[in-house]
Amino acid sequence: MTVQHVLAVVPVSDLENAREWYSRLFDRDPDNNPMPTLVEWQVLAGAWVQVFVDPERAGYAQVNLAVDDLDAAVADVAGRGVEVGETADANKGVRLAPIADPDGNVITLIGGFRPVYDEGR
Repeated sequence: MTVQHVLAVVPVSDLENAREWYSRLFDRDPDNNPMPTLVEWQVLAGAWVQVFVDPERAGYAQVNLAVDDLDAAVADVAGRGVEVGETADANKGVRLAPIADPDGNVITLIGGFRPVYDEGR
């Protein structure tokens, strides 16, 4: 098996409200609107965030977005009117900044992420 794309699905109760909110988060309109109940943003080559109408599951998603400069990313999204929770230290230099969308889905910005962690750090 060869995986070609990773799709993070975020269920929401109101697509238009979510489209506006995620457009502020990503600082652009959706890249795709493949059906009336789905909009999506390509965040990296082969990596997509799909926002999908599913009121019964809305508010239960968690998506982690690793960023190169957490403080700059927090300031950037806050400047666009997206409320960011308090940044917290996790472990081994990783820091987390949670953001809740209008349904309560949690998008966490991660600073200091790396694919391999040394034992001591």
